Amino acid sequence: MNGCGRIVKRRWAAAASAAVVATLLASAPVMAVAQDAPSAAAAAGAATGPAGAPAAVPWSQLSGPQQELLKNYAGSWDTLPPARQQALAKGTDRWAKMSPQERADAKDRFQRWRSLDPQDRERARKRWREFQSMDPEDQARIRKNYQKFRDLSPEQRERLRKYWKNMSPADRERLRERMKERRALERRRRLG
Repeated sequence: MNGCGRIVKRRWAAAASAAVVATLLASAPVMAVAQDAPSAAAAAGAATGPAGAPAAVPWSQLSGPQQELLKNYAGSWDTLPPARQQALAKGTDRWAKMSPQERADAKDRFQRWRSLDPQDRERARKRWREFQSMDPEDQARIRKNYQKFRDLSPEQRERLRKYWKNMSPADRERLRERMKERRALERRRRLG
């Protein structure tokens, strides 16, 4: 393979790894609210009860718009864990600040999340936890690569998905290792 071919193959391989990350990030906003509620409430400085446990949010303390958005929970609100109550209340505040387009996008993400089978949801949760445990520099790199992937045309994204899917597990692992080595080298260069 000539030098140009290797460069193209490397770029495609890097973009293919971004495709995998894209899958992880596509459902991340939904997972942060729907599945990681205790940490979301804690991160927001939510009220705590005895021994630092999240405090319950009485239905009567919710505003009218919050109660309207959460009306499906009215009958069971008191049975929800306090952390879940806080996360839902916080979510209504976020919803109220969204533009109509952001709301439509959120609904679409939620529907995609609900359509996943339980194994795919668990896999996505695991990837989200892994992403959350990364250092901020790596998270920023992944977000940047994800945006590059999203900027590709639908046809280019589909080609990358097929390329990744057709790689053997060993080839994927080699690609991951090369990418780790490249990031380590870049980090050493930056640090001097």
